Amino acid sequence: MPSEPPHPSRTLYSRQSRAEHAAATVTLRRPLKDIRPRALHLFARSLQRQVARGRSFDCLITGDGEMRRLNRDFRGQDHPADVLSFPAPGSAPYLGDLAISIQRARAQARQFGHGAEQEIRILMLHGLLHLLGMDHENGDGRMERTERRWRSRLGLPCGLIERVQP
Repeated sequence: MPSEPPHPSRTLYSRQSRAEHAAATVTLRRPLKDIRPRALHLFARSLQRQVARGRSFDCLITGDGEMRRLNRDFRGQDHPADVLSFPAPGSAPYLGDLAISIQRARAQARQFGHGAEQEIRILMLHGLLHLLGMDHENGDGRMERTERRWRSRLGLPCGLIERVQP
């Protein structure tokens, strides 16, 4: 029986222990001139307070190469994804990890007529809802309704689920 890869928090970040911090974090794999790290960090903290009810998470903004590797290693799909969610094992104040592709975010932002930073926010909300246990592929519409409600409250444009529905 093949061994399962380690949880992404052991491979995505250099922090020692997820339990050591209580604040949501955003890590950019490299500096990006069109992305304001502080603005994304403040948005993540807002999501932590409002959507996650104080529970923390970490978000990595990276490239398609790393996203492809993560998607292949953890989901068995050999292509980059726009956002991946990795729930933490057990039920703790730490929800888990998100990984977002800057290339996918930029392409989707162009397609839908807003900036890459705005698209990252949409992807971060979507990924966080997955960390909270919601699923749009096998669900009853709960995730879609929740995403729509939070997008409205947070002033975000059309979300991922609405984009793929007929």
